[in-house]
Amino acid sequence: MKNAIFSMKDDSPKYKQIYGQFKNYIEQGVIPADEQLPSIRQLADSLQVSRNTTLMAYEQLAAEGYIRGEGRKGYFANKLESRLFQEAPHTISKKQTEPMTAVHIDFKAGAVDQTHFPLQAWRRTANQVLTFPESFRYGSPFGEACLREQIAAYLLQSRGVKADSNSIIIGSSTQQMLINLGYILKDDFPRIIVEDPGYDGAREAFQFHRYTLETLPVNEAGADFSQLEQKTSRLIYVTPSHHSPYGVSMPIQQRQKLIQWANNKQGFIIEDDYDSEFRYTQQPFPALASIDAARVIYLGNFSKSFLPGIRLSYMVLPHPLVTLYKNHFIHFENTASLLNQLTMAKFMEDGEWDRHIKRMRLVYKKKMAQLVSALKGQFGQCITVIGEQSGLYVLIKVHLKRTEEWLLQQASSCGVKVYPTSLYFIHNHTEQPIIKLGFSNLSFDEIQLGVNLLKKAWL
Repeated sequence: MKNAIFSMKDDSPKYKQIYGQFKNYIEQGVIPADEQLPSIRQLADSLQVSRNTTLMAYEQLAAEGYIRGEGRKGYFANKLESRLFQEAPHTISKKQTEPMTAVHIDFKAGAVDQTHFPLQAWRRTANQVLTFPESFRYGSPFGEACLREQIAAYLLQSRGVKADSNSIIIGSSTQQMLINLGYILKDDFPRIIVEDPGYDGAREAFQFHRYTLETLPVNEAGADFSQLEQKTSRLIYVTPSHHSPYGVSMPIQQRQKLIQWANNKQGFIIEDDYDSEFRYTQQPFPALASIDAARVIYLGNFSKSFLPGIRLSYMVLPHPLVTLYKNHFIHFENTASLLNQLTMAKFMEDGEWDRHIKRMRLVYKKKMAQLVSALKGQFGQCITVIGEQSGLYVLIKVHLKRTEEWLLQQASSCGVKVYPTSLYFIHNHTEQPIIKLGFSNLSFDEIQLGVNLLKKAWL
């Protein structure tokens, strides 16, 4: 204790200051193992604090194992592994010292328009929900009944899907739903067909369960079904209303063919309807599940259309799978927030959800038009715009004999963040790079500025 100097200077509680200084001295070896500490009275007198203050500090140190009390003898320092508390050398890599260009415009897909978010309505509804008795308990493992009923009504009205609320499962994300689903299906369906290119997050979920993957080629014009009958899988994952990433919609002829394939194979179609609300040229296409609910597992979420941080997704299971799923997960807590479930249910019941979707469809339609117009105006024949009919992003195929990496780096050097699409491809790669541009959280001025900066970067 001779080398230990105590000071009481900052504004934090005094017992925390004493605790912190003793902790540091013991870790650094200033107070060696087995050395006796001052008594509670001695320390209180020397620091001019109450005995209760020093007692609280000692009790905290003892609880964490830094010191021990030995009856009437007093308190002693415990032995620690000193090497664990040595400071790591501070090294600065070359990358850290390199100046980085600030991002002025971020064309991130998946963000939502913050300006038009119904903050007051959502806050008001959330406050109401906190007065409900059900907000103060654990929720259902498969989602709250009130939200499942609202989703069932919404799917019938907007997507033509007739869903029994008991067949709807609520979860926190599409990937989480796919991981759970993959678990119950993998024994009978060890192989699955995925789109190429296609949503990489879904592939990761299937590969988590070591599924054997077969691919369905997709291009800018749509899916290629020519080899579908030769596939050995009886399970397929598709994004038919707004393909990820190309944005094309599956025509009715292909939808019917896919349903027929599932019936012939006695298999299932996993339909990811991730942002079907936002179609700008016609009404949203009917879902596959509206054609044959017995063979389609329908996935939807509130992340793209409302708020990513709400972490609410849902799945409609065909009747043969409902009991199987519930038997497997009856003893697991739901991963989606109970309060968010109750709030969204009330939000939908009050009509706020429908008003929000109608409003945002108009907002996003204008932003899409602004982005496409700016891109065509600045780049002309140097690019091809893909997927401008729906969704919250566009793809641009760049005809400049440049690599995807070069395009991303050059954009970044001019303060613009754009996104690659190579991660979506398995085998069906394109000769020219394709870049993804989201627009949902950008203002009209930011969209124009971002395109102007891209021109400066690339041309």
